[in-house]
Amino acid sequence: MPPAPANLLSPLPRLLPEEEFSEILSRPDLRIERIVSTGQASPPGYWYDQPWDEWVLVLAGAARLRIEGEAADRDLAPGDHLLLPARTRHRVEWTAPDAPTVWLAVHCPPTRAG
Repeated sequence: MPPAPANLLSPLPRLLPEEEFSEILSRPDLRIERIVSTGQASPPGYWYDQPWDEWVLVLAGAARLRIEGEAADRDLAPGDHLLLPARTRHRVEWTAPDAPTVWLAVHCPPTRAG
């Protein structure tokens, strides 16, 4: 019998001291996780610089991302998504402090050129 369905939006914590990461699925070349933010941001001066591609989708809440080399930050609302290719330096500038921001993140190997 298959497992009971899970809901990415329930249960949601109201306030967390740190972001909450929950693995949804893991395979040798794929990882899917739910991230819940309650007002967290990247530490000052910290940039993510990952060796894998990451596709993110905001399911609830709101966030602001800064991508190195871009003139303006990107504001994300429910339904907004983007691909961060491997080695794209980025940081979370802000997440909504008044309601949980729920992200779905898919990590996979970078696209090989040629």
